[in-house]
Amino acid sequence: MKSQWECLLQNLGEWQGSFTRVSPQGEILEDTPSIVCLEGLNDNQTIRQTIRLGTDKKILEYSSLGRGVLFFQNGAFSQGSIQLAPFSEFGAELGLIDENSRLRLVQLFDKNGQLNQFTLIREYLAGSPKPEHPSVSVEALLGEWHGEAVTIYPDWRSPDTYSTTLKLQLDDAGKLVQSLFFDSKTITSSAVIEGSILKFDQDPHKQVQVLLLPDGASATSPLKVQLRQAFVLEVGWLIKPNLRQRMVRSYNDKGEWVSLTLVTERRVSSV
Repeated sequence: MKSQWECLLQNLGEWQGSFTRVSPQGEILEDTPSIVCLEGLNDNQTIRQTIRLGTDKKILEYSSLGRGVLFFQNGAFSQGSIQLAPFSEFGAELGLIDENSRLRLVQLFDKNGQLNQFTLIREYLAGSPKPEHPSVSVEALLGEWHGEAVTIYPDWRSPDTYSTTLKLQLDDAGKLVQSLFFDSKTITSSAVIEGSILKFDQDPHKQVQVLLLPDGASATSPLKVQLRQAFVLEVGWLIKPNLRQRMVRSYNDKGEWVSLTLVTERRVSSV
């Protein structure tokens, strides 16, 4: 098994793409071309990261990882807040990787805990063909998906691996019904479909939405994060019509970051 640092090294290279700022309602606010270069120095003991956004340039160097970041074996990762605190900004980045392309999503909440904005980052390695991913829509997600999940923990305990089944279908009223089976648990929920936004309505005190984004991306977010209420931040990526990845960053009711889960799922039947 690779170390966390070795997993980071899966991201070396020059990544070309764009940073797209998106409102909580799905409105594209700004789209900026980007080049992010990660190179190893001193026999890969140090990483130099050069970020070019439009005409701006920033260079970072680091030789260790912070407490708020975890990597999976394929280089997928998440970094961000490890604790929700009152009157403080809060957020996290969730990054998925598939062959020569990456999809990263930053979710940000303001000092009152309200969902503030997203940054969608779509990238591919320089010198490789620019990938094309299917558009994500409710219809594109309907059916039964079988997956393999890996959960890793910030306290360094051993990872958990388990199978998942996700069923997505429409009921007679046109609402989306989601049934998730994993680790001997079943979670069923439903959502009202409002264009590119899916509004889950099980608990009026815990409003959650899924926002469908360009290039197969989706963002699952609470509309507000608050203490005494566990929550998750999630990114989804429809890589191919029958292949999807999801990453879930979970927080407990004390606002503590407790786990990170990567799910790779394939559709086995359509509705």
